[in-house]
Amino acid sequence: MKKKQLGLPLLIIVLLVISCIFVAGCGKDKEVDKTTTTRTIVDMAGREVTLPPEINSVATIGPGPVLNSLVFAVGEGDKIVNGLPEFARNERWKYQYKFAPNLANQPVVQNNNYQPNVEELMKLKPDVVFTMDEQMAAAVANANMNAVFLSWTEPEDVKQTINLVGKVLNKEELASEYVKYFDTTVATIGKTVSTIPEEKRPRILYANMASMTAPHEISDWWIETAGGQSIAKVDRAGQNLAFSMEHLLKWDPEIIIVSTPQDVKLINQDTRYQKITAVANKQVYPTPMGAHVWAHRTAEQPLTLMWAAKTFHPEVFKDLDLEQEIIDYYKKFYNKTLNKEQVKEILSGGPEVSDQKK
Repeated sequence: MKKKQLGLPLLIIVLLVISCIFVAGCGKDKEVDKTTTTRTIVDMAGREVTLPPEINSVATIGPGPVLNSLVFAVGEGDKIVNGLPEFARNERWKYQYKFAPNLANQPVVQNNNYQPNVEELMKLKPDVVFTMDEQMAAAVANANMNAVFLSWTEPEDVKQTINLVGKVLNKEELASEYVKYFDTTVATIGKTVSTIPEEKRPRILYANMASMTAPHEISDWWIETAGGQSIAKVDRAGQNLAFSMEHLLKWDPEIIIVSTPQDVKLINQDTRYQKITAVANKQVYPTPMGAHVWAHRTAEQPLTLMWAAKTFHPEVFKDLDLEQEIIDYYKKFYNKTLNKEQVKEILSGGPEVSDQKK
């Protein structure tokens, strides 16, 4: 009787061991299967795109610096396998290489009109290709590559775009944190700006003085959200607004934001501009330049807003530690640590490059 009692636990142990081995084997098979399964996402054109479970290589076709900034924002810049477009292959774009050193030796796979060289792109074998052009996405998909279309029309579209990039790259949590950071920044700046009377909000012009244009409609948004009056907004009918000297004198901006440090010199040295209030009061500033020009579409837009608010209303935002905010942002989202000197360079408009293409 005792022998039977001893044998039963032993039998149970043996069965448990066999069961564990079987389960472990099944688990192993399941893990192998994972590498052969796929997942489907819907891009911003409503296209269903089938992707592998893990994304190890990314290509960005079209406005490379903008697309890269979105990939950087979820900490995945090291997965980009193609180089910057020709216009961005100079010292002015040095922080693209700071945030993703791997870009330095990667091939260019598009022409000056941003059209992809599909054959060269195929050689890179990217797991996914990000683009902001639907026809380009179709061309890439026809070459049996996974193309994800991203759209950024309205200022807050960046949130939906970042969420999609995060989903594609399995960085949904960080993407969600970015969206919260964006919303918190807008709300915090907006709360303070709401206390500033309309008559104390300066007239602001963001301009490319070499071409006499007010480019990038998104500048109207960050100027006004930061407590300024965008004087180009009234006449703007599209992305770029061409203006004359007559327009400029009539507008008489109190603050002028320009594309580059060189533009600051251009406007300050040109005698035609000396009667403009912004020039007379030395209120001409270059837009900061990090992964991209902050005045344009870039994942750095929350930083643009803080910088603009502090520039337009230095006393009101005197307690805003902009340098620390910048360091914290790039560390949290780009996974890169900047020092104070690098932050100052970004805020100064980035390194000066002569005869650059903008």
